[in-house]
Order: sequence, then structure tokens, then C-alpha cells
Amino acid sequence: MHELLTNMVHKRLQVYPLHSSVTLEEQNNVFLSPVPGYRKIILSTNIAESSVTVPDVKYVIDFCLTRTLVCDEDTNYQSLRLSWASKTSCNQRKGRAGRVSKGCCYRLIHRDFWDSSIPDHVVPEMLRCPLGSTILKVKLLDMGEPRALLATALSPPSLSDIERTILLLKEVGALAVSGQREDENPHDGELTFLGRVLAQLPVNQQLGKLIVLGHVFGCLDECLIIAAALSLKNFFAMPFRQHLDGYRNKVNFSGNSKSDCIALVEAFKAWQTCRQRGDLRHPKDELDWGRLNYIQIKRIREVAELYEELKNRISQFNMYVDCRRPVMDQEYVHKQRFILQVVLAGAFYPNYFTFGQPDEEMAVRELAGKDPKTTIVLKHIPPYGFLYYKQLQSLFRQCGQVKSIVFDGAKAFVEFSRNPTERFKTLPAVYMAIKMSQLKVSLELNVHSSEEIEGKVQGGAVSKLRSTRVNVDFQKQTVDPMQVSFNTSDRSRTITDLLLTIDVTEVVEVGHFWGYRIDEKNSGILKKLTAEINQLELVPLPVHPHPDLVCLAPFADFDKESYFRAQILYVSGNSAEVFFVDYGNRSQVDLDLLMEIPCQLLKLPFQALEFKICKMRPSAKSLVCGEHWSGGASQRFASLVGGCALLVRVFSVVHSILHVDVYRYSGAQDAINIRDVLIKEGYAELAEEPYESKQSHEALKGLFSKSVENMADLSTSSPVKDDEKYLIRVLLESFSSNKLGAPNCKAILHGPFNPYELKCHSLTRISKFRCVWIEKESINSVIISDAPEDLHQRMLVAASLSVNATGSTMLLRETSLMPHVPGLPALLSALFAPVMELRVDRDGKCYTGVLCGLGWNPTTGAPILPEHDIELAFDVQFNVEDIIEINILRAAINKLVCDGPNGSKFLGPERIAQLQDNARQKLLGLFCQLKPRQRVVPKWHEKPYEWNQVDPKLVMEQADRESGRGKNTFLYQLHKLIVLST
Repeated sequence: MHELLTNMVHKRLQVYPLHSSVTLEEQNNVFLSPVPGYRKIILSTNIAESSVTVPDVKYVIDFCLTRTLVCDEDTNYQSLRLSWASKTSCNQRKGRAGRVSKGCCYRLIHRDFWDSSIPDHVVPEMLRCPLGSTILKVKLLDMGEPRALLATALSPPSLSDIERTILLLKEVGALAVSGQREDENPHDGELTFLGRVLAQLPVNQQLGKLIVLGHVFGCLDECLIIAAALSLKNFFAMPFRQHLDGYRNKVNFSGNSKSDCIALVEAFKAWQTCRQRGDLRHPKDELDWGRLNYIQIKRIREVAELYEELKNRISQFNMYVDCRRPVMDQEYVHKQRFILQVVLAGAFYPNYFTFGQPDEEMAVRELAGKDPKTTIVLKHIPPYGFLYYKQLQSLFRQCGQVKSIVFDGAKAFVEFSRNPTERFKTLPAVYMAIKMSQLKVSLELNVHSSEEIEGKVQGGAVSKLRSTRVNVDFQKQTVDPMQVSFNTSDRSRTITDLLLTIDVTEVVEVGHFWGYRIDEKNSGILKKLTAEINQLELVPLPVHPHPDLVCLAPFADFDKESYFRAQILYVSGNSAEVFFVDYGNRSQVDLDLLMEIPCQLLKLPFQALEFKICKMRPSAKSLVCGEHWSGGASQRFASLVGGCALLVRVFSVVHSILHVDVYRYSGAQDAINIRDVLIKEGYAELAEEPYESKQSHEALKGLFSKSVENMADLSTSSPVKDDEKYLIRVLLESFSSNKLGAPNCKAILHGPFNPYELKCHSLTRISKFRCVWIEKESINSVIISDAPEDLHQRMLVAASLSVNATGSTMLLRETSLMPHVPGLPALLSALFAPVMELRVDRDGKCYTGVLCGLGWNPTTGAPILPEHDIELAFDVQFNVEDIIEINILRAAINKLVCDGPNGSKFLGPERIAQLQDNARQKLLGLFCQLKPRQRVVPKWHEKPYEWNQVDPKLVMEQADRESGRGKNTFLYQLHKLIVLST
């Protein structure tokens, strides 16, 4: 409605949205007086029903509808249902008009409907909202069974709601789970230490559990910030017209964590640090900082107040933020972040989600051979679309630097520039472009009709360009026709042999590096090129230096300075960082020393080669202890490839990157394969190659079986292409000189798209087949697969869930994408599930999966909370030792979260620190095994979601030595082992 009203031509309207998710600044706009001659319209939700008075409102138009927060009957997740507002609410709305003068209210319903169908009052909150906090208070006061006490309320909740809430409190761990005991009361339970803490905290149960688990694993400060931030309105600003900038800012705060919760922590700490330094001493400075960082200062201050209150409240339970400076190793920050991600998974169990796999073959076909990590696809391109390449470039300027656009019929492939020294991942620009599509940002071109173009240029001869594939290269500033298909021979024309001797000049990350060939032929080419450059009369740059510009830059080698071809990476002050495109190294150069490159030198192919070691991925330890690769892995790799010539065997060429096996000769020894060394030392593990790489490998094998003469023939230009090139030039000149007149049509483009974008689905039984939407403010509202060939299941955790009015779609808020560690979903589910049952194969020789949930009732045999049961099939091998490690870790958690005379309330700070260090070490040890878990093909159980499927004779109880003392009120019971046959 906002869009319709603002786009009404010749209507003098100022339209303001007023709802809870617009920024406070935008909310305050409703109080502004309109420009003389204009009418102010406020589109408001219930937010203005009773709390907001806008003095100049004269008319209220009431639809008599409201969105009411209720619990969905099936899932028990909160849902905003559209329903008829009560008469009392409608009367409150009527009161928004005529506060200071006469006003009118128009209700858009029939009077008979008002009298007969509109309810007099709202349904009491106790009948429609979660009862968790109420029941915890009842348990804390020890006033008997909750359902008996709540039955005496003025508006008693239904028995089924009470019973369900009891089960949810057992799932969280606030009430004890005693396993399959027949005397256990399904409608009541013993209050645990966690339950006592939750009853005293002004946050919901899952956020309270987050705080307690943060205490256990030594990340309490971060968990307090997250709990405070998620309990209040989001302090990240997503302004109505600047949503993309707000999203980019939030992504920057999250670093590479892919977590909304970690973004909250980093933003809060950045604000805290600036205040402590005195940078935000004046209110104006603080507001300016907030605007610059898209943070609402009033709301972040509210978070700070709640953070302090939570800190004070948990001190009565002997939980304190550790002020000691940690022993900082280079991997500490990464380990701390991983532990925090695991804690988030523990607190928000069972809000677990996973992803479908993209079809690589279909995706490669859809992208027509372009690199998915740098490219997006647009559809509904008008005829002669290449004429409007500048308009298209400007549409995506806010996303990143556009390198080239390929026009192919009604499609266009927009490729963004990739910094050659950047890690091999999907570019942020691609994420931003897909985000534009999600936000429904209009992509509109001003165009000419095809009839008009064909009627005015070359007597219609240009009509043959309708189906021509045209490449616009912004780096070389060329518009040329190109081959209809991308084949391996085009991409690998610079490779004349599958065995190359190279010198490594720049390591980007483990397994990814730049270098150049040092064979006699290539050395001659480089010497000739250098001599030619340094004989020229060099001219300063005609334009101001900017990233991606190719120029000539100096480099001193053996005290002799010469100029070489270079690409500008960054400009900072009076210097620039440049990348030498013929050698693969980089250097810092004064801007005054950069020179213009002649056209003939720009057309020659760059001689530096980019390499990626094939069939290798980071080990779990590398992922946990680093940014994709650990510091130890980076140092080891640098020592292996530095200081000597390397032999590489080319496996494939994908998007101009050589996927290779790398060999190093050391002394009289045989050649050693660097991948084998990294795998042996636990830094890496074997992996599948992408579909495109396998395809290229087969093509290369066929290509090198042909003669060199046949390869040379591939580069000859056809007269057809020359003819098309001439027509393109004529058409562009006609367009630029305005011979076609002003564009008189509009073309609305569809997209952008990327075929590797992932869609997620729930792991819990009740939600498995529901549609899932991640809220648009979340960092993970756009997820693109960086490694589609890796079939290991990935995992997403959501802090809160809600469902739509029909219950068909789930909305996820504050999400965290877990690291791509093989077997992670199974490990986390088993670690934090109240009860689990292992699945074994028919021969009883190995574990094939796990069923997680609240278990089953031994009397009836029915599952206790079937909606939240999670059935998983293992995609890596788990053995008895893994289950024992999980139980040891659960016991370590219990020691820090327990009642009684030996409980955590009575532990000294040294003992608590010792137990926390133990829990952290056990956690890291569980995920970071030296030998990677072997990949297996998932085998789903023949009776999914059915409990008690194992012969009782094979089940072995794991008794906690501490559990014999007093009541069994531990947070986690130990899982039962199943004995495997040898």
C-alpha cells in the first residue's frame, strides 16, 4: 500500500509507515508537519492504537483487523494471526483522531457485522501465549502440580497447553528428564538448577539457557549481550529506503561468522569500546556514530541496561563474567567463536535446519560456463540489450565493481571483479545483488523498441545481432561478439603442457596461490615483455588510480627497478597496492609512479597463473581454529611451497584457475605431494572435485591427445565475427550520438539469480515439510553454496521461530550458519538432545543414525514429544568412542550446572575456571579429531521417528557417578550405548 500511494501521480501525498520494525528516527517522522499543500498519510499497525498521539490526525480509516500473537496448535511456535479486532481496540483506534480538534473515524465494515461479529474484548493473554515463565514460577514457589494451581486462575489455560508447556520445559532442561521411568509424571517434573536460574531471569527460557551454557563454556559475556539484545527490539537499523546498506553493515559486523548473534556481539562491543575511549562523549557524536554504523543508539542503550541487570541477577548463582585476560594464541579468537556457535546451538535446540543440494550440472548450464562465485544472472533483457550496458552497470554499482557483462538473448551474465589475492569464495557483491532481488528492488532500463532500432540503423542489417552473444569488458573497455559456448580449449589456451615447473610468488591461503612458469620458453616471453615495456616512453595515468585499473608499476629486483604490468588492488592515501599480472606478486607503490599502459600491451594475455590444489578441503581442526584454514596450516603450507621450484600436474582449468597436484623436491628424496603432507599432519582432508573441474579434466585429456597444430587452429577468428563486430560498432555509435532519439520504452528485468543459492528445511518432525523463510534482516537471508560438490550436511540454527497464519510457512529470526564440519548436525543434536536412541545397521556392526527428542513413554510406547523429534542419518562414521566422548562432555556440563551441597553455587572461582577449561577442551576435542571421520553414504532407518527399536539386551546404561546423590535433577542425562557386534 505504501508503494501504491507514493507512486500515485499528481497526488500530493506524504506517506509514512509506522510499525515496530522501522527505525526510531522513521517513527518520529509521523510527528512532522506536512509541506503546505500536501496531505500526510500514516500507515500504521497496532503500535498507534493506544500509545501514540499524533496531534494533526483528522481522519482514521480502520479495517477493524489486528494481528494477535498466539501459539500455533500444531507446532507450539508463536504466530501472528490476522483476526477481527475487539470493540475496545477499535474504540482506542477511533481515539487517534480528534485529540486536539474534531475528527472522523471510518470503519470499513458493515454496521450489522460490527454488532453481531466483532468481539467485545480481546482473548486473555493466558489463553493464547506461552506459559513457560508462569509454570517455572509455580515450581519455584513449590505450590504443587502446575495444572492443579493454574486451574484456579480467572481465565484458566487449557489442560493440553499446560501439558505441552511442561514437556517444552523438560526439553529446555528446566525440568528434569528421568529417562524411561514408569513412575515419572508426564505433567510435572523436578526443577533443575537451570530451571531455578530461568525463573529469576527477565528473558525467555532459551535465552536463559544460553546464559547458563555461556557460563559453562567460558563465553558468558558474549551470551549476556546476545540474551539482552534478543530480548529487546533489534538495535540494528534497516532504514526503509536503505535496507541494502543496513544489511551490508550487519554483514560487516558479523565478519565471516555468518551469524546474526555474533554480529550483535561485535556491534555492541564496538559501541562499548568507543564509549570507553571517550569518542562518544557528546550525544551528537554518539548519534553520528549510530547513523554511520546503522545502529539505533536509544535501543543499544536499553540493551546495555538489561545486560547489566542480567549480570547482577546471575551473580546470586555464582556466575560471573571472567575478567582475566585469556592466554592469547593465534587461534584463540577462532576457537572462542566456534565455542560460542556451539553454545548457540545448545541453547536453541531443536531449532535446527539443513539445506537441499544444488544440481551442479543444471547450475553450470544455467550460468553458461561463467563463474558462480563472481556472476549473477538477469532475465527479460530487451533486444539489443548490450546498448544499455552503462545503465546496467550503474544498477549494480552499489553491490560492487562490475568487470564484464555477457548478453545472451534475453539473459545477461553480470560478472563482478575479484581481487586476485582474495580467498576463493563467493563475492560479497554477488550476495548484495541477490539481496536486491529479495528486497524486490526494481531493475528498470530506458530502452528503444527493436523495430525503431532496426528501422534507423543500416537498413535493418543489424537485426542479425538479436541472437549474437556480446561481451562487454569494462576492464579493457571493449564490446565484442563472442563464442556461443565456453569450452575448455578457450580457457586453457595459455596451457601447452599438463606438467609445469613454477615459482610461487603469492600465497592467498592454504592450497590457493599465484606463480609463474620458469621454463626456458616462458622465461624468454617474460624477458621480451619486460624489455619492450622499459623501452617505452612512459606517460602518467590519465585518470585517478582506482581498484581494478590495469597500468604499469615499478618493482625493484636485485637493486634494479623496472616497470611491469600491474592491476591496482587498493588505493590508500598517496600509495596503492598493486598486483603484478605477469608474475603473481604484489607490492606497495606511490601513486605518482604509476604509468599508463599502451593498448597493445593490455591485449596481451597475462602470464601469472592462479593455482588451487585439487581434491582437498580444510580438516575440522582447520575450520574450527582459523578463518577457513588455521594459522598452523597456513604456516605449514607456506614452508612447503616457499624457497624452491615446484612441479605441478594440471588436473583441470576452471574459470582460468588451474586445479593441480603440487610436488616438491627436497634433496635426494623423491618428490613429495604437498596435499598428502597436509592430510597426514591433520590440516586437510580428501575431497571431491566440483562438477566443472571433472568436466574440464575429461576435456583436457581429450585436448592433449590431439596435435599442437589442432590446438593452434582454435584461435583463428572467423569472418562472421568480424562482420558482427562492425555492426556492433555502428549500432553503439548510433546510440551514443543520439541518432535513435530518446529511449521511449521501459524494460523491467527479472532477477538477479544465482543457481547455487540454498533453500533450507527443518530437521524436526513437525516442520520437516513446511516452507521455511529466513527474515530479510538476517545475514543468512541469502545463502550461496561455496562448495556444491561437498555433500556433507550443513546446519543452520535459529534463535526464534514463528509460523504464518495457516501454519504452512516458518519464519526464522536471528540465525547462525554453523561451520562446514562433516558430521556436525549429528554431533550437535546428540550433544544437546535430552534423550537419543542410536540406529544400527541390520548386522549390528555400525551406527547408521540417531533419533533425538524427549524419548518414549514405557507404558504406552508412544513418543513423548513427537513434534520435536529429529531423525538423522550419519554421513560420516561414528563409533562407540564418539558416544562416550559426548557423554563425558555432558557430564562435564552437569558439574557446572547442578544443585545441592556440591552444586555450582558453592564452588570457588579457581574450581569453576578449572571445570570451564575442562569443558572447553572436551568440546574442542570432540570436533577437532586428528584423523577425520570417514565419509559414509547415509542410510535412513526403515522405521523413522519410532523409538524403542533396539534389543534391550544390547543397550548399556551409562551411569553418572554423581547422579546417585539426592534428586536426579541434572541438566543432561547420559545417553545409552548400544553394543556393536564385532
